[in-house]
Amino acid sequence: MTTDAPAERRSRLKKGITPALLFLFILGDVLGAGVYALVGVLAEEAGGMMWAPLLVAMAMALLTASSYAELVTKYPKAGGAAVFARRAFGRPVISFLVGFSMLAAGVTSAAGLAIAFSGDYLATFVDVPTAVAAPIFLVLLALLNARGIKESVRSNVVMTVIEVSGLVLVIVLGAVAVGRGQADPGRLTELPEGVGLGAAVLGGALIAFYSFVGFEVSANVAEEVHHVNRVYPRALFGALAVAGAVYVLIAVVSALVIAPAELSGSTSPLLDVVGATGIGLPDWAFSAIALVAVANGALLTMIMSSRMAYGMADEGLLPRPLTRVLPNRRTPWLAIVLTTLLAVGLTLVGDLAMLAETVVLLLLFVFLSTNVAVLVLRKDRVAHEHYRTPVALPVLAVVSCLVLLTQQSLQVWAYGLGMLALGVVLHLFTRRTAHARAVRAEHEQERAAAPAVR
Repeated sequence: MTTDAPAERRSRLKKGITPALLFLFILGDVLGAGVYALVGVLAEEAGGMMWAPLLVAMAMALLTASSYAELVTKYPKAGGAAVFARRAFGRPVISFLVGFSMLAAGVTSAAGLAIAFSGDYLATFVDVPTAVAAPIFLVLLALLNARGIKESVRSNVVMTVIEVSGLVLVIVLGAVAVGRGQADPGRLTELPEGVGLGAAVLGGALIAFYSFVGFEVSANVAEEVHHVNRVYPRALFGALAVAGAVYVLIAVVSALVIAPAELSGSTSPLLDVVGATGIGLPDWAFSAIALVAVANGALLTMIMSSRMAYGMADEGLLPRPLTRVLPNRRTPWLAIVLTTLLAVGLTLVGDLAMLAETVVLLLLFVFLSTNVAVLVLRKDRVAHEHYRTPVALPVLAVVSCLVLLTQQSLQVWAYGLGMLALGVVLHLFTRRTAHARAVRAEHEQERAAAPAVR
C-alpha cells in the first residue's frame, strides 16, 4: 500500500493539527467535567471500589476507540460515525439515527451538567433551587453560544486549563493527606451494603463510561491532521490512557481520605474530598474551579449539539428552519434555541445519574454502529496506509456495548427511545414537507411549459 500523502494533497483543508495538538484536543474532550459530579454516584454504586468500574470503562472505551482508529485513518475525509454508517450499511435511516443519537446525547449531557452545576458547588456561593438555577445556567450558555464561536472557543481554552488544574489539585492534596497518615487502605475494597462485586463493577462501569465519551468527536478533524494514519491512533489511545489514569487516581485518593458512605450521592464529591484532607483550602476556591469545569463541559456539548442540529437541517435531515442564523453573528440561533429548550426540559424531569446513563445509552447505539461498520468495511480497500485493528477488538467492543445496554433501567430506555422517536418524527416531517415542495415545483414547471390554450 502507498502512504497517505496523496490523500493529503487532495484535501482542501489546511493540515494545521500537530500530534501534540491532536492529543490535547482529544484529552480535552475526554477529560471532562463529569468526574466533578459523578464520583458521588460511583461511590453509591461501587463504594470504595469505584476505581474498578473506571478501569473497566476505560478498557471498553479503548475497544471502541480501536474501531475509530481504523475508520478515521482509512477514511480521513469521512467526518464521523454517521458517515461510517452510510458507507457500511447504505441505509440513510441508519445514518440519520446514528447522527441524531449523537445530537440527543449532547443535549442530554448538557442537561446533566446543568444539574451538577446547580448542586452543592453552587450552594457554596448562593443557595438556589436546581429547578431554577439549571434553566438559568443553560440560557446563559445559549447567549454565549449565540454570541459567536470565537468567543465560545476562547472561553473554552481558559476553562479547560482551570478544569484540569482542579483535578490535579485533588490528586496532589489527596496524596499529601495519604502521606500524613490520613488514609484507610481498607476502603479501597469496600462495597456498598448488600451489593455484590459483579453488580457493583458493572453498575459503576455504566456510570463511569460517561466520563470517557468525547473521543468520537475527534473524527471530525482527521482531515486536518498531518500523517493521520500514524498520528491519530497514538493520540487517541494516549489521551484515553492519560484520562483513565487521572480518573483512577481521583477515585483512589477519594476512597482513601473519606468514607464512601459520605461521598455516596454527593453533588459536590470532590469538594468533600478536598475538605477531608484537612489542608485548609477554602471551600469557595475549589467550588469556583468545579463550577468553571462543569460550565466548560456544558458549553462544549451545547456548541456541538446546536451545530449538529444546524448541519443535519442543512443536509435536509431535520426541518429547514434550523439553518437560520443571526444576521451579524452568523450563529445558528434557532438550533441553539431548540437544543437549549430540550436541555432545560430534561433538567426538570431527570436527575444526574439518570441523564448520565441516558447519554451512555444513546452513544452505545453510535458505538455499536461503528464497531459493526469496521467489520463490514474490511472488504473495502483504500490506496493509502491506515491503522488496522485486530478483528477480535471490534467484536469484543460490540459485546461490551451489549453488556452495558443490558444494565440500563427501563426508565433510561424510555428516555433514550423517546428522544430517538422525536428525531424520527422530525425527520419524517422534514421529508414530507420536502416532497410536497418538490411536487409543487414540478407542477409549476409543467404549467409554465404548457402552451397557452385559447
